[in-house]
Amino acid sequence: MELLANPQKLAAYREQAAALTAQMTLEEKVSQTLYNAPAIPRLGIPAYNWWNEALHGIARAGTATVFPQAIAMAAAFDEEMMEKVGEAVSTEARAKYNAQCAAGDRDIYKGLTCWAPNVNIFRDPRWGRGHETYGEDPYLTSRLAVRFIQGMQGHDPDHLRTAACAKHFAVHSGPEAVRHSFNAEATPKDMAETYLPAFRACVQEAKVEIVMGAYNRLNGVPCCGNPELLENLLRGEWGFDGHVTSDFYAIKDFHEGHGVTADEEDSAALAMNSGCDLDAGRFYKHLVDAVHRGKVSQQRLDEAVTNLLATRIRLGILGEHAEIFDEIPYTVVDSPEMAALNRAVSLQCPVLLKNNGILPLDPAKKQTLAVIGPNANSRAALVGNYEGTASRYVTVLEGIQDAVGPDTRVLYAQGCHLYKDRTSGLAQADDRISEAKAVCAAADVIVAVVGLDATIEGEEGDAGNEYGSGDKPNLHLPGLQQHLLETAASFGKPLIVITLAGSALALDWAEEHTAAVVHGSYPGALGGWALAQLIFGLSDFSGRLPVTFYSEQNHLPPFEDYAMQGRTYRFMQEKPLYPFGYGLGYTSFSCRELAADRAVLHPGEDLTLSVTLQNTGCRTGSTVVQVYVRAPGGTPNAQLKKIRRATLCAGEAQRLTLHLPPEAFDWFAADGTAQRTAGLYTIYVGLSQPDERSAELLQQRPCALCLEMFLP
Repeated sequence: MELLANPQKLAAYREQAAALTAQMTLEEKVSQTLYNAPAIPRLGIPAYNWWNEALHGIARAGTATVFPQAIAMAAAFDEEMMEKVGEAVSTEARAKYNAQCAAGDRDIYKGLTCWAPNVNIFRDPRWGRGHETYGEDPYLTSRLAVRFIQGMQGHDPDHLRTAACAKHFAVHSGPEAVRHSFNAEATPKDMAETYLPAFRACVQEAKVEIVMGAYNRLNGVPCCGNPELLENLLRGEWGFDGHVTSDFYAIKDFHEGHGVTADEEDSAALAMNSGCDLDAGRFYKHLVDAVHRGKVSQQRLDEAVTNLLATRIRLGILGEHAEIFDEIPYTVVDSPEMAALNRAVSLQCPVLLKNNGILPLDPAKKQTLAVIGPNANSRAALVGNYEGTASRYVTVLEGIQDAVGPDTRVLYAQGCHLYKDRTSGLAQADDRISEAKAVCAAADVIVAVVGLDATIEGEEGDAGNEYGSGDKPNLHLPGLQQHLLETAASFGKPLIVITLAGSALALDWAEEHTAAVVHGSYPGALGGWALAQLIFGLSDFSGRLPVTFYSEQNHLPPFEDYAMQGRTYRFMQEKPLYPFGYGLGYTSFSCRELAADRAVLHPGEDLTLSVTLQNTGCRTGSTVVQVYVRAPGGTPNAQLKKIRRATLCAGEAQRLTLHLPPEAFDWFAADGTAQRTAGLYTIYVGLSQPDERSAELLQQRPCALCLEMFLP
């Protein structure tokens, strides 16, 4: 039995933690509630820094495997892959921790409490931090997060490999510029239907060890000082058994941003009393005085310290050591095995959005390729944010150069700056366009690599330029990038556009005027290699969009409005440019002969579906079978409820079995309660969601069947 399924062992660890807590002075207890907790030598407690990052690899602490950004991995729609990535990241975390502790290094970003994944919903494509998430859908986010956490925490019977963290709890997805004072207003229905399911799955299924509170207020109450969230819902209703941490300096916002407390001491007391165990800041130092003044009870402080020490004991870094993990050598870091996994993951993430037949290119053909664009030779555009340091990066330009044969010439021109009107401050505007014209004129095929990077879409405080806080003002390509594309197209050569960006862009012009469009997202340190393999047909595209790509004509609701009406594929009524769940490949698939194991539904019953998936093309390829459910009282559009990735040889057919649990048929009333209504439920099984735009792009529709639910 693994540790998190062993209540007896978990209880024993908690008893050990409580016994240590009981031996501490008040000052010692308070010191342990700060993220940079000092040592208590007389109790055998070493110093520990609680802050580490592991969004898509161990970050900010030297060399590590840099996997594709979270939003890029979401495009794989692959639960098993996510667990493998989580296991790899946690293995490198252990190896680095072992080496760092041996050297006496207990600094920030070097512990085993990893503040990932980010399971907030990417509700608006303008949000700068959306690329840290798994996209706009609560089901997909839940499935990928659960498996990533399970990989991170492991299945050892005695100890956690690392402690994962579900963040930011709750209802947090911009705007970045005002996050320290912003009040997110969400209805009970939107909470239950959209903003909370992933957190609940992380807690109840994955048994996540850490939950991080958000900066913002939720319906008027700061999330890190919200007893309804942290005590009643998280611990009471969901049974959370780990510890809660604030976001960095979030407690400061109580008095400076939200204005709900008078000073630092009152803010510390509010957070502690509300169920926040750890301060990722400096404000819990005021708890000594708060306890003396009766603002915080000794009992609540003891509970917080016990929660924290229990995590360290579960990790095997306090008390009985986790010898199996202590023996992981540093040599696993950035190893050939890790590189092989990174390559396999990187191939599954890019999404082919358009192809008029130009792809795949022939790497052996005698030809001249022009590779242009500000992201063509950019390392920053590979990795997104919260990244580690790779020992090797392969940009798109380098990947193409390495993939072509000796008879192919590759010409390169940056073409323009990522967002400024010139690359050199002393030059005139558009200073690189003449070079781009020269290489386009000499080329047979043009590959333009455009988009964004994490310096302009990212977290407040990290990103800064014309976009301000890191949020996008609109969905257009910044700077002179659109001008560069139009200039390239004017030469009349086949134009392939590759976007490296962590969010949806308005690509209407590219859809109309180019030969092919590829969304590479932030594909990781080896992303350029993967993209080259894909565009030259050495591997097949199989990624699917985890977000909606809106058309320039689509109306986006106000960014600050957290109502889900009109947002994401589940609620929008307009036709998107590229829908959620959409993606092309080099082979074709069909789904047929959909059947269910029962003719009627009853509340509380599960459902087993079967469908025949066939590769109808001429080469081996992978696809994602998607199951959507439309409930009589549910969202305007059918919701994703199951995914299955499959790889088939040319002509091969497989009969797939797909299981839907009873909650797949839930919809939510205005008060947030789950409902199962008598009436017809429509189930769609296919290669896309059942919308008109997907049918238009793929020239096929999902299979469908209707089942009637009867109430007792």
